[in-house]
Order: sequence, then C-alpha cells, then structure tokens
Amino acid sequence: MSQTGKRTKTRHDDYRGRGVLRELLIPWGVYTRAMSTGTTSPQTIVIVGGVAGGMSAATRLRRINEEATIIVLERGGEVSFANCGLPYHVGGVIPDRGSLVLQKPEQLKRRFNIDVHVRTEVTAINREARTVAARNVLTGDVQEFSYDALVLSPGSTPFRPPIPGVETAHVLWNLDDMDALIAAADGASRAVVVGGGFIGLELAENLVHRGMSTTLLEALPQLMPSLDVEMAWPLVERATHNGLDVRLQSAVTTISPNGVMLSDGTEISADLVVVAVGAKPNTELAVAADLTMGEAGGIRVDEQMRTSDPHIWAVGDAVEKERVDGHTLVPLAGLANRHGRLAADSIMGQPASAKVAYGTSIVGFFGLAAASTGYTERVLVAKGHRPRIIHTHPVSHAGYYPDASQLAMKLLVDPDSDAILGAQVVGDEGVDKRIDVIATAMSAGLTASDLMDLELSYAPQFASAKDPVNMLGYVNDNRRRGEKSVQWHEVSEWMDQGWILVDVRTDGEYSRGAIPGSQLFTLDELRENLDQFQGQRVIVTCRVGQRGHTAASLLAQEGIEVANLDGGYLTWNMGVAATPSSEPAPAH
Repeated sequence: MSQTGKRTKTRHDDYRGRGVLRELLIPWGVYTRAMSTGTTSPQTIVIVGGVAGGMSAATRLRRINEEATIIVLERGGEVSFANCGLPYHVGGVIPDRGSLVLQKPEQLKRRFNIDVHVRTEVTAINREARTVAARNVLTGDVQEFSYDALVLSPGSTPFRPPIPGVETAHVLWNLDDMDALIAAADGASRAVVVGGGFIGLELAENLVHRGMSTTLLEALPQLMPSLDVEMAWPLVERATHNGLDVRLQSAVTTISPNGVMLSDGTEISADLVVVAVGAKPNTELAVAADLTMGEAGGIRVDEQMRTSDPHIWAVGDAVEKERVDGHTLVPLAGLANRHGRLAADSIMGQPASAKVAYGTSIVGFFGLAAASTGYTERVLVAKGHRPRIIHTHPVSHAGYYPDASQLAMKLLVDPDSDAILGAQVVGDEGVDKRIDVIATAMSAGLTASDLMDLELSYAPQFASAKDPVNMLGYVNDNRRRGEKSVQWHEVSEWMDQGWILVDVRTDGEYSRGAIPGSQLFTLDELRENLDQFQGQRVIVTCRVGQRGHTAASLLAQEGIEVANLDGGYLTWNMGVAATPSSEPAPAH
C-alpha cells in the first residue's frame, strides 16, 4: 500500500459498487461463492484485530481463496500471540518471551500473503462507502482502507474499577502489559492482586513463583465465579497451603504506589498492585457504526457471525454468543478461534453455522485444576430453575494404583427433561478429561442418565472401571427413579423441621469430624437398629454419599422416609467452610 502524506486512501474499485455482480444485485452468498471459485476479480477483506478470532479468520480466508486481498489492522504491537500464556512468563514458567509470539507480520506475509499493520487503530467505519479509517498510534498518520467484507475482532479491554488511584495499578492483557509488569516486579518483594478470576489466580500464583509475598483480594465471597461457592473452596485451601494470602469479601477503596486500602479500613502494603477484575468488550466501533447490539452488551450476530450489516462479520470477546436460553458474552479463546474460521467460511459462501456456547473452561492453580461447563447452580436459581444437583468425590484413577487423587464433581440437571445444564470438576488429576466428556455430551444432546452408558477408556493408571463420569450418570439415575436427597446448605433447615441426621461412617471417621447434631450408626450395624428409625424422617450421611445411598435404600425398603445427604460430609464441609457468616463486601 502506498502512503502519501497524512491521509491516504487504498481503494479496490473492482468491487466498489461498479461490478456487474453488484449491479445485478446478486445475493451476497452467491457473490462470495463466485469470487471464491475464481470466476471474478479478487475481493478485499479487512480484519480489525489480529489476535485469536481475527487471525483465525485471516488464515482460513487465505486457505480458501488465494486471490483475495486480506488486510489485518491491529492496535497492539504484535499479532497472533498467546495471551493465555502471559502470567506464566511473568512467573518464569515459560522462560522465553519469543515463544508467546506465534507469528510475526513478516512471517504472515511470506506464508499467507496477508498484509498486517500493527500499531494501527481503526477509528471509524463508513458502512455506506465500505471503508475504515485507521490511525498509526506512533505517528498519528491516518489511512483509509476499502473493503468488500469486514471482520470485527476488536477483543476486550481490562476493566479498571472507578476507585482512587486505579490508574497507578498494572493490568495484564497483552505483551506490552506483561513487559511493564515484569519490569515493575524486578526488585519488588510484595504484591497485591485484585480479582479472583482466571487472570487473578494465574498471576497471583506466578508472582508467588517469583518469590514475592502476594495477597489476592476478592470482593465476592468466593474465588472463580464460574464455580459454585462450595466447589471454589479448594482453591482457597490450595492457595493457603502454598503461602498465598487470600482475602475474600475484601473490597478495595483506594490504590496507591504503596499498596491498597480496603473498605473496612485495612491497609495492605505492596510494591506492586495488579487489577484483574474482568474486562469490557470493545464495542465502540460497532456502536458508532450503528450495528445492532445485544442485551448483554455485545455485538449481535447471526449463526454465520454476520452483523446487522450484510458486509460486516464479528467474532471474539465483543460478540454475544448463543446460550441455551438466550445470548451472553463468553470471552474464551477457543470460541474466538472457532468463530473466526466460521466467519471466513461464511464470507466465502461456504456452509457455516455457530453452535450453542457452553462456556467450557479450566484454570490451573498450584497444581489444582478447576473446570466448568454450562450454568452454575447460582445462575440457575437466579433464573428461577430448581435443578437436580449431584455432588460426587471419586478418585482420579483406580484407588489401588499409586497416587490416585480425589476429585470434587458437581452435575446440574433439568429434573423434567434430564438434560445436563452444567458441571464443575475440581482436583489434581483428570479434571480436564472429565469436564471435556461432559461438555461433549451436552453438545451432543445426551441426557444425564446417558452418562452411565458412555464407553470410556480404562486402565488402572488412567481411570476406574466405572469412570467418574459414569458414576455421575448412576447417581442421577437413582435420583431420577425417586431417591430423595438433601443439599449441604439445607441440612440445618431440614433438622429444624424434625428430620434426624444419621451418620453411617465408621467410629474413626466420625471422631475426626462430624456434622453437629448427627447420630452415629455405622452402615454395618444399621440393620440391627432399624426399629429406632420407625416413624422418623431420616437424613443419612457418609463421607461422599455412596454408603449413604446404600443406607437410604435399606431404610426406604423398611418404609422409613429417608433422604441422602448429596456428596456426604466432604461436600457439607466444603460448603460450610466456604460460607462466611458476615455479609459480603460490595463488589468492585
């Protein structure tokens, strides 16, 4: 592209409204299919944003059509970089900064013949003229690019809460942020990370790896809002075990170069403060161009990722994704890459259709993995649902094989249709395998009971003959057939209503910790004492729920009204530990 002076225009007049195809008003799909088969001159596609979705669209477009002109405009200094790896370079887990840069502009030009402009910010879209105005952020020069198809992949921006001094805090979103953070961390000994989501957890862990005394602050009563409160508690325990100071319900009111002040007046000294409390979608261009926006605050697109303008597509963090019961923002790299490819197919007239997004995600934290897919119990209840809830605590592989570790699993099911609404898994090993199986089952439309019949790989070092996913299906089938259960947060209420709580664990287990008000009758001696439960309403509990199921089956066959404590003592203990008695602090 030539540039003459402060403002130039790059035009490709073959398709600026003069071509025969446009004058005949041939539909856009036919028009692009014709161009992709080489029957017309090549079109020009401009892509705004060169990370994840944008670069997936660009490279897919080139693989489909060798003749098209493909232009990528990126505001930052790099394209095609691994932003999910940024915290791990801060902590030295990924030692080579260069490994985070997947492709350089010159490499993309040589391999894909894609024109990449970095440090170039698109400032306006002229939909009628089909042009975008872009400013070089270093020189201030403005250039205009014409397009036949435009892909918006503007991403999102770290949210800085409106509190005094927030402008002095660091964020971690791109390579420039990472470089600045590492420079500030060199020689520093104390750090505060504000926010307990993905980036907050990963960064706090890596600052500990650097040898820094680190405090993680979260205004909500739990870490990781993609989990329910009891499932998030193991993260706090793991942090404490590794020397990370976690403070929940701690709202920051002031940030200074010397640390932070909390809403209760507590001051925490720090040489380095990082804010990681979420991100906001970069929708300014779309709003200014009068594209249709969705209720969740993102760009509304159809199943082909096309916006309300037939010549503009959008992908990534700024775009709303379809969920089972509506649309929402799901800022995940996997979806951005998949939708970038899908948009490219649509532009070239190939069949393309977005699927329902379940928001499947996982985070690693001091060796612990926490994963989720679909909805949480908290969200479902807020939407007015009363899901069937199942907690289990299987081991990651056969218990007799060395180094088996315990998982915490949660399944949320529609009691009417048996549809899987969501799942969460936390543990040291095998977490990713189980959440991916459940997410795949959801995508395929399998029911919770269908999980029983999944044929999953088994060898003692990898799984059990009854895989933990199969076991979720078995428990769900028992509930579907009428076994009554009680949740950890309902025990006190039920006991107030006259239910008695019977613990069927061993004497040794009971002595190491028990639910207040419970009575011990070991499973092996239960049959000898059935007369004591006649006319009673009984909650049975064990360690994880399996012996409780056996006890409940026995009592029910004797005509005794009985409910099994879902997930047993372990789930109850996690939930109670995670539930503070005080009111939560205001959110950031």
